[in-house]
Amino acid sequence: MKTRTILLGSAALGLASATAPAQAAHFHGWYVGLEGGADWVQNWDFTSGTITHTHFDTASFDAGWAVLATVGYAFDNWRVEFEGGYRDNKMDTISGNTSLGGPFTTNASGSLKEITLMANVHYDIPLTQKLMLSLGAGAGGDRVDVNWKLNPAADIKQWRFAYQGIVGLSYAIGSRTDLTLNYRYLHVSSPDLNSGPFFGHLINDTDDIQKHTVTVGLRFDLSPDEEPMEAAPPPPPAPPPPPPAHFVIFFGFNKCNITAEADNVLSEAASAAKSMGSASVTIVGHTDTSGSQRYNQKLSECRAHAAASNLEGKGVPHDAISASGKGETELMVQTGDGVKEPQNRRATVDLN
Repeated sequence: MKTRTILLGSAALGLASATAPAQAAHFHGWYVGLEGGADWVQNWDFTSGTITHTHFDTASFDAGWAVLATVGYAFDNWRVEFEGGYRDNKMDTISGNTSLGGPFTTNASGSLKEITLMANVHYDIPLTQKLMLSLGAGAGGDRVDVNWKLNPAADIKQWRFAYQGIVGLSYAIGSRTDLTLNYRYLHVSSPDLNSGPFFGHLINDTDDIQKHTVTVGLRFDLSPDEEPMEAAPPPPPAPPPPPPAHFVIFFGFNKCNITAEADNVLSEAASAAKSMGSASVTIVGHTDTSGSQRYNQKLSECRAHAAASNLEGKGVPHDAISASGKGETELMVQTGDGVKEPQNRRATVDLN
């Protein structure tokens, strides 16, 4: 029940965040990831015994280690991925009660090793331009390998169904590289029964295996960056009364960051605004037709706000600037749906 509550809570947070305003996620397309970290096993209960008496046992484990690799595809704020993992924990003690002899505790020298193959789904929530929160869940198979050391006849090696809940943070350390911190709750269905003998007894009942894994790693975007178009020079000044000065900057595919070329154009726009004494600066962001209309609306707003922040940094008053996005509704070059057109990925700056 506790596990279901955790997973349902994660799903509810993901659905709630999907309705909240958010900028475009950092990755778009294929990616790979590699993680490593620490792994903990919750105490694992099992029973063993003979016809005359029963052991009620609990195995406890030392903190272990884990390594995981992922390959996935990102679109809008969603990611789907396949995950392969390996976890290794040493057994610490076996304790419990017997129906005849009372409580006992004994040191153990066995191990629990697992290979996992999972399919995951994540929803990414940008917190800042570089920091992102992820909520996810997955399901798949777990190869349980229990080695009792002193009782090899009781070893367990089986593939079992498993599912997991995932919460993570990622920070963009480059245009195509993220540093990640992830927590996974892994739940593995109980192994098949009647393995043994275990110190002369048959293991006749086991609980599910529950694990907690914390990892750090790197995630790499495999989709190449598309070079943005060079910005067109601003038009020459018109004779008095001057018409509104007009500037255009361009962006890379699925990007809202200001390039060096766009920064040069915005520097000219800022200088013109201050020299002309413009009362207002109007910025409108646009996208091409690749992606959903909802996603493109958010991306166009991100481009407009990025240009506005740049102009404020160059001395244009905040109160003089208005920024908005038009999504894919006002194309410079008319195309069909789903077309990546560089000239449509732009923001216009008008001085009035």
